Order: sequence, then structure tokens, then C-alpha cells
Amino acid sequence: MAENDVYVVWDDEVTGYNFGPSHPMHPLRLDLTAKLAMDFGLFEAENVHVNPIGEIDEAKLARLHDSDYIAAVRQAGTEEGLDEEDANRYGIGTEDVPGFENMHTPSALLFQGSVNAANAIISGEYRRAVNFCGGMHHAMPGKASGFCVYNDAAGAITEFLDSGYERIVYLDTDAHHGDGVETFFWDDPRVLTISIHESGKFLFPGTGFPADIGGLKAAASAVNIALPPRSGDADWLRAFDATVPQVVAAFEPQVIVSQHGCDGHRTDPLTHMRLSVDAMRIAAERIRDLAVEHADGRWLSVGGGGYAIIDVVPRAWTNLLAVAAGRDIDPGARIPGRWAAYAQTKTGREAPLSMTDGFDGSFEPWSKGFDPEAELDRAVMGTRKNIFPFYALDPYFD
Repeated sequence: MAENDVYVVWDDEVTGYNFGPSHPMHPLRLDLTAKLAMDFGLFEAENVHVNPIGEIDEAKLARLHDSDYIAAVRQAGTEEGLDEEDANRYGIGTEDVPGFENMHTPSALLFQGSVNAANAIISGEYRRAVNFCGGMHHAMPGKASGFCVYNDAAGAITEFLDSGYERIVYLDTDAHHGDGVETFFWDDPRVLTISIHESGKFLFPGTGFPADIGGLKAAASAVNIALPPRSGDADWLRAFDATVPQVVAAFEPQVIVSQHGCDGHRTDPLTHMRLSVDAMRIAAERIRDLAVEHADGRWLSVGGGGYAIIDVVPRAWTNLLAVAAGRDIDPGARIPGRWAAYAQTKTGREAPLSMTDGFDGSFEPWSKGFDPEAELDRAVMGTRKNIFPFYALDPYFD
């Protein structure tokens, strides 16, 4: 295989992960993403290898999630469902995670997709893999949370660990704190979790503050960049620039696993951030470059949140696929007419016209100096002061 070949997970079966027509996480967002990628020619590209998920390895799922919890997910997918006590205990049957028919299978397929993507890289056949259907970063060992049933990102990381990898960076760009993945590896110094998100003072799950730096066995293995609400593109990229490259370089990962929730977009109904698809594309490009520079190009990316299902999600994750494949799409590229017609038929709404929101990517890099009067800079400095000294970095100058 060529050096820039990319393993892509896509399987129509994942659209069975369906909490109902009024739930924000509608499976149409996955279908629209796959079809937009197809209409940009990405699925047919010579170096893009699209793979169905295939069989679920239940043993791999059971490595991460408690057996009684998995049994509860299975029970929630039956006609009888769960009783109220078990529903509360396992976080299923709530407004966030309603039960649905055959709940276990599509939930486990999302998990398996990321495990397969990890194995594609472990095999040496690929350096890059994408499972935009995954990114269920809130799921806990024994409880569903925040629309997430099984934690596929943690499953992929565990696959790397079990194959002998000793330094893994997990980088979460979702607007919500990546609390589930952080929990799984809180005391594991082999895994550095980095989450850049809207502050938990204002947004679910209410966690992920700068002083949360990992367990006693793994100090500075958790990096939390908690940003003020309404942070826009330039501030968000400044915060990324001020923290992520430095810590990744110091950690020297063998692989980067990144989560690309796109719910930080200014039109997303569930968060207060003010991002564009352009900033998300630029972040994906930066992460690709970090993988090349520090991890011999090994990079596994997953999806995540994102609830503007026609305006944002398909564009953000089609860009992610294109970046992973080294086939970056011109931001000014027009949206294909066939896709726009299909999206309008499915949603009753007009599709966006192009792949850009008009942001040119400019921001003031941290190297230009720290402004103690700026709320954004104070938030970033909180993270730098808590983390940088552990890596022999200077919070003010590095």
C-alpha cells in the first residue's frame, strides 16, 4: 500500500444507531456525510479504501465495558426494556440516551469500526484511518452518557495498547469535554488525553478543568483546555496553537487518535461556541501534520458530536476524510448539486452552497505574547501552568 493510503470505515448498518426522529443525534448525519464524500469522489479515490465493519468482537467490547452494563444495553433493546432502577443505574432510557430496538448491535458496530481502524494501522498496511461514525467519547465503563453507549475511541486506544504501543495521544476537539476517554485512561501514563472544549461551567458534562491533570499514577496525562462560551475561530485556533503542539512534541507519541466532534460550530443547537467548518478543517490539517512530525504519520480519526446535520456535519467530516487522504478540498468548492438535492429531499431544507464559511484561517499565535486581560488567554494559561512544568516547558515562553 502507498504511504498516503487511508482506511475508511463506512457501513450502512451504523444508521441503526437511532434514538428517534426528535433526538439531536439523528443517523441521517452519517448518511449525508457518506454521500457528500462520495460526490466529492473521495470513496472512489485510488488511495481511499472503504471498509464495512463486519462481525462484532464481543470480547473486545467486554475489555472496556462492564458485563452487567452490556447486558443492560441488550435488555434496553428488547420490547420489555429496563426497569426504572436499572435505567437510572446504566444511564439508558434517559432523555439523552433513550432505549431503542436492538440497541446493542448498532452501538457495538460503532465501537467495532474504530477497533478495526486501529488494527488497520497496527497491521502496518496503513498509517491513517478514519471512522467518522465513531467518537462516542462520553460513554463510561458501566454507564451510557451524552448520547454515547459504547466508547469506540477508548476501544481503539486499548487495541493499540494491547498490541504493544506505549505512547498514545488522544486529542478531542469536540465542544464537550471528552470525559469518558479521560476516565478510561486517567491512571495510565501511556495515554495522553487532550481535550479542547467549552468550559464545563457552562456545558455538559460539567467537567474538564485545567487542574484535572490525571491520576496519581499518571500525572500530566490529562490536558484540559476549557474555553469561554462564544469562543470564535481565531481564539479557538490560538488556544490550540498555545497548548497542543508543545505537549504532543514533548510526549513523543507513536500514534495520534483524534476526535472531531463538530458541535462547536456557530449554528449548532447544543453548544455556545462560534466556530466555522474552516477552523475545523484547519485543526484536522494541524493534527495530520503533528502525526507526520511526531508519530511517523500514524493517525486515527473519529467523528463525535455535531447536530447541525445538513449545514455542518457532512462538510466537516468530508473535509476530515479529504485531509486524511491528502486530497484536501478547496474551501471555495461548490457543494455538488446531486447531494444538495438529496439533502433537501431528506430534510426539507436548502443545503449550504460551498465547503467554506468564509474564515481565512488567520489568528494571533501564542508566540506573539500572553494577554492577561483576555478571558481566552487566562483560560489557556490555566492549562499551561498546570501541565507545562511536567514536560519541562515554560508556561510563559514555550
